[in-house]
Amino acid sequence: MVGIKCIIFDCDGVLVDTESIMISVLLEMAGQPSVMDLDEAVSLFSGRQILETIKMLEERSGKIFPANFENEFRKKVYERFTKEVKPIAGVSDLLSDVKLPYCVASSGPREKIELNLGLTGLLRFFEPNRIFSSYEVGSWKPDPGIFLHAANSMGYSPSACAVIEDSLAGVKAGLAGGFHVYAFVNDHNEKTLADEGVQVFREMSELPFLLGLRNELTGL
Repeated sequence: MVGIKCIIFDCDGVLVDTESIMISVLLEMAGQPSVMDLDEAVSLFSGRQILETIKMLEERSGKIFPANFENEFRKKVYERFTKEVKPIAGVSDLLSDVKLPYCVASSGPREKIELNLGLTGLLRFFEPNRIFSSYEVGSWKPDPGIFLHAANSMGYSPSACAVIEDSLAGVKAGLAGGFHVYAFVNDHNEKTLADEGVQVFREMSELPFLLGLRNELTGL
C-alpha cells in the first residue's frame, strides 16, 4: 500500500478529452500535415507549454510562424472546445466517489482549465483553490514545479500524493518531483509511458484499486 493522501490530476487527456483537438488545430494552422501525423504530434506535444510546442513545430516545419500565431490558435481551439470537448469516460463517476482530497494541475492557462471543466460538467468537482495552472507559477512540465506547488497548496508532501498523467512530459515531471505517478494510456502511448517505470492503466474505473482506495469509495 502506497499511502496516498491526495490525488493530483492533470487536465487535458486525463479529465477532459482535448489533446487531439488542440494538436489537430495546431497542425492545421501550421499548414504542415506532411511533417508529422496526429498520433506523432500528440505524443510529442502533449503536456508541454504552448510556446515550446510552437517552437518545436517551427523547427520541424522549417519556417517561422506569424507573431499572432498563439493568439489565433487559442481563438480557434476555444471555438472547437465549445463544440467538441467531452469528459474522459468514467472520470465523473470517479470524482464523485473518491473521498480523498484531490485537485487539478495543468500546463494550460487557468481560463482554459476552467472553460473545459465547465463545458464537460466537471467544474463542480473543483473549488477555485484546487485548480492550479503552470502560468501562475512560471513552471511547465517536465519541470515538476506545478505539481510541487499543487501538493504544497493542498498541504501534502510529494510522497503522499498520486499524480495522474497521460503525457511523457507530465510523467517525467511527476517522477522528478518525487510523486507516485500513474499514467492513463492508450495504444499510442502505453509503451512510452510504461518505459518510464510508472503504473499504467486504461480505464478510470481501475484507478481506485491501483491507489488502494477501495475503502474510500462509496458502496465499496
